Amino acid sequence: MKNDLWATLYRGMVRANAWEQQLLRFIEQGLTSGFYHAGRGQEAVAVGACAAVRDDDYLLYDHRGLGQAIAKGIPLDRLYGDFLTRETGTTRGLGAGIVHIAWPELGILGQSGTLGGAFPIASGAALAAQMRGSDQVVICFFGEGAANRGTFLEAANVASLWKLPVIWLCENNGWSVSVSFEASSATANIADRASAYNMPGVIVDGMDVVAVHEVVVAAVARARAGEGPTLIEAKTYRFRGHYEGDPQTYREDEELEMWKKKDPIVLHEKRLLENGYSEAELGAIRNEVAEEIAVAADRALAAPKPPMERVFEGVLA
Repeated sequence: MKNDLWATLYRGMVRANAWEQQLLRFIEQGLTSGFYHAGRGQEAVAVGACAAVRDDDYLLYDHRGLGQAIAKGIPLDRLYGDFLTRETGTTRGLGAGIVHIAWPELGILGQSGTLGGAFPIASGAALAAQMRGSDQVVICFFGEGAANRGTFLEAANVASLWKLPVIWLCENNGWSVSVSFEASSATANIADRASAYNMPGVIVDGMDVVAVHEVVVAAVARARAGEGPTLIEAKTYRFRGHYEGDPQTYREDEELEMWKKKDPIVLHEKRLLENGYSEAELGAIRNEVAEEIAVAADRALAAPKPPMERVFEGVLA
């Protein structure tokens, strides 16, 4: 049976992937500034989770791709503008890559330049929502490596103590740069740590967009009801290196090939075909997304670069 939500989730993953593929072409052409950490393979977590929150809910994304920001609704050309150092970028031409992107109109608060810095920001935003008496929630994405930062322990403790409306969403892709999860964590799962802070800990298949969506929907409902935070661990995998140009000598090709068989876009496409959608319908979605990406890329390339004095705006000393 056809499911409109499932089709929307498919479109979201295709869009995130297509946007990134165009950015990689810009990188190959030498048109961009800043590092890029590709999110290929982890689209299901970003899209499934962001489909469970509202426009006015807060988002703190992680540095792995921009699927979360795209799924939350930042205009695609604005994101390209940040990498192309155009005035139409969210930073109005300062560039420098992922961590500086923000879009307050949709609650996108950005990311910390230091991994782990987003945790206290997330608890602070949740406290503000609680004090205003709104039913907004905060969703904070992070990797399993960042979960070892002390800032997570502090933020998780206060969020649980004060029942703040936070969803902690760990994308555990197994590798903290070049260090395996097994070599860096005393617990078998990040979600196991939830019990120390008296909050639910949930493990979900991060390659299944529907499964991710369902567990985040439940966590959001709990947070809106004033019952406090949830720690979700999505087991996933990155198909590209930690950064573009990463030689990846730390992992075996067999491991990568095993995970590629669980490609979230391919698996969800199969689910749609098995539930009443035709290849023509899915092809139409892909074509529509491709046109959307092409328009966004052209618009970004046509935008002006900032004047020299832009670099002095906001400088206090």
